[in-house]
Amino acid sequence: MTAAPRTGRAKDPAGPSSAVAPASDSATADGETADGEAVGGETAVGEAATARRATAPIRSLLLRRKGVLVRLAAWSAAESAKTFLGGYCVARSLDDGFLKGSPATGLLWLAGAAVAILLGAPVVRGVFAQLPHLTETLRDDLVRGSVVRALHSATAAGRGADATAVSRLTSQTEIARDSFAGLVLAARSFVFVAVGALAGLLSLAPQFLLVVLPPLVLGLALFTASLRPMARAQHRYLDADEAVGRRAGTTRTALRDVVACGAQEATAAENRRAVEEAAAAQRALARWAAVRTLSVATAGQLPVFLLLAAAPWLLRQGVTAGAMVGALTYVLQALLPALHTLVAVLGAAGARLFVILDRLTRPLPAAPPAAPPPAAPTTGPRRTGRASAALELHRVRAAYGPGARAVLDDLELTVERGEHLAVVGPSGIGKSTLLHAMAGLLTPERGEVRLFGRAIGGCRPQELASLRVLLPQEAYVFTGTLRDNLRYLRPGAGRSDVDGAVDALALGPLVDRVGGLDGTLTPETLSLGERQLIALARAHLASAPLLLLDEATCHLDPVAEATAEHALRARPGTLVVVAHRLSSALRADRVLVLDGARAECGTHAELLERSALYRDLMGHWGGTER
Repeated sequence: MTAAPRTGRAKDPAGPSSAVAPASDSATADGETADGEAVGGETAVGEAATARRATAPIRSLLLRRKGVLVRLAAWSAAESAKTFLGGYCVARSLDDGFLKGSPATGLLWLAGAAVAILLGAPVVRGVFAQLPHLTETLRDDLVRGSVVRALHSATAAGRGADATAVSRLTSQTEIARDSFAGLVLAARSFVFVAVGALAGLLSLAPQFLLVVLPPLVLGLALFTASLRPMARAQHRYLDADEAVGRRAGTTRTALRDVVACGAQEATAAENRRAVEEAAAAQRALARWAAVRTLSVATAGQLPVFLLLAAAPWLLRQGVTAGAMVGALTYVLQALLPALHTLVAVLGAAGARLFVILDRLTRPLPAAPPAAPPPAAPTTGPRRTGRASAALELHRVRAAYGPGARAVLDDLELTVERGEHLAVVGPSGIGKSTLLHAMAGLLTPERGEVRLFGRAIGGCRPQELASLRVLLPQEAYVFTGTLRDNLRYLRPGAGRSDVDGAVDALALGPLVDRVGGLDGTLTPETLSLGERQLIALARAHLASAPLLLLDEATCHLDPVAEATAEHALRARPGTLVVVAHRLSSALRADRVLVLDGARAECGTHAELLERSALYRDLMGHWGGTER
C-alpha cells in the first residue's frame, strides 16, 4: 500500500448512523495550567534546596576533575602576570622614560608590555585545551541522566512517556554545555585578571586601592544580590512562555467546539491572561537586566570617575603621573572588560544554565497506581481461522477524491472474532481513513470490505448499526440524563447492564458528581476526558460485536486509557483501536503498522523483529501522539 501526507481527517461521506457516535457539538477549550513549579512563591529553604539539587551535577564534576582545575588555574595565573605587566610597564615607560627625557627607556618598557600581550596567545590556547575536560564531561553526565529519566518514565507502571526526552537529549544539554563553558571562561578570567590588576595597583601606589576597591566591591555585591531574583524572573518567563504555547495549542485543537459552544469570549480571556503574564514576566526580566547594567557601571565605570576626581589628592600623596596612567590602564583595559564579560555571562548564560539544570534534575513525579488487571475475556479462543473472521479487507484502495493519491493501496487484512488489533503509524498516514472504510463510512475506490462474512457495501444502515460501533476522537454527549446518554446505542439496556458498564469504565466519580445516573448532564460542564469516558461506556453497553476506536481515548490519562481498553477487550466481541499511545500496542493481540508504502501486521515481538518503522516508533515513545 502507498500513502500521501495529509493534515485533516476524512469527511464522513455516508452521514451518521445510529451506531456511530458523532462529533461533539458542545465541547469547550479546557484551560491548562503550567506544570512547572511557581518559583516566585518558594520559601528560602525551598530555593536553597532547589539550588543544591540543580547545581549538584556541577559540584560532582568539579570534585572529580580536580587535576583539570589545577591545570586551568596554572594557565590562568599566567594571565594574571600578563595583566600585571600591562599596567606596570605603561607606568614605568612614563615615569622612567618619556617624562625623564629618555625615549629609549620608555620604548623598552612599552616593548615589555607588548611582549606580555603576545604571550597571552599561548595562555588562551592552554585554557581552551583544558576546558573540554569539564564541559564535555558535564554534557555526557546530563545526557546519561536524561536517558535514565526517559527510560524510567517510559517503563514505570501507570506513567506516560516523557514527552520532553528528545529536547532534553539535544537542545537542553547543548545549551547547558555551552552556558557552562562561557561561565567557566568568564569567572576564571575575571578572578585572575582582578588579582593581576589589584596587585599592579598596589605596586604602583597603595592609595589606588582606597579609590578603586569600594565601588568594585559595591558593584559586585549588587550584582551578586540580583542573581537569585534574576534566575526567578528567567524561570517565570520560561514558564509563562510555555503556558502561552500550551494555550495556543489547546485553542487550535478545540476551535470548532469553542465556536459551537459560543465560548469565544471566555477562551479569549484565558488566552489574554496567559499573554499578559508572559509580558509581565518579560518586563520583570528587563528590570533585573537594568540592575545588572547599574552594577557594571558601579563596579567598572565609577572607579574611573573616582580616579580622575581624586587625582589632585593622589598627586599630593606623591603618586606620579605615570602611576595614574597605569592605574587607568588597569581599570579600563583589564578590570572593566573582564567585569563586562562576567556580568553578561552570569546574567544570561548563568541564568539559563541554572534553569536548565533545574529542569534536567527535577525528580520524576510519583507513578499513579496501576490499574487492576481485567478479568479474562469469555469470548473463547481468539484465533480459529478465517471462518471466524469479524472483518476482512481484500485489496482495498482509498483516496480523498478522484485523481488524488491513495492513502490506502492494495491493503489485505483479516481481523478475527474476539481479536484486539491496534493500528499505529505516523500522523496523516491513513489510520482514520482505514477505520472509516471498516465502518462503511468511506467507500473504497477498489477492493472489498466484509463484516462477519457480509460485504459491507450491501449492508443496509440498520444492519451496519447492529454490527459495528465507531467512536471518533470527538465524543458526542447530549443534554439529558447520564443513563440516557449511556443507553444511546442500546435504549433497552437494563439496570444491571448499565451498572456493569459504569463499573467497567470506572465512571463512579462522574456518576456521583452529576447526582447519579438519573442526574441531568450539561455538556458544557464536562471535560473532554469525561465525554470520552461516557462515549466509551456507551460503546461497552452496545450490542454490536465490532468496536472501532479512532483515538477515542486521547483525552484520558494513561491509567484511564488502560482501564477503558481492558474493559472493551473483556466484553464479547472484536476491538480495533487506532492507538493514541504506543502502550495500546502492547495490550493488543496484534498490531497493524501503516507507513505509507506497505502495511505490516503481527504481534509486538514479531514487528520489533521485522518492521524498522515499528522499532522507530517504540524507540520514540510519546512522540507519535496526534
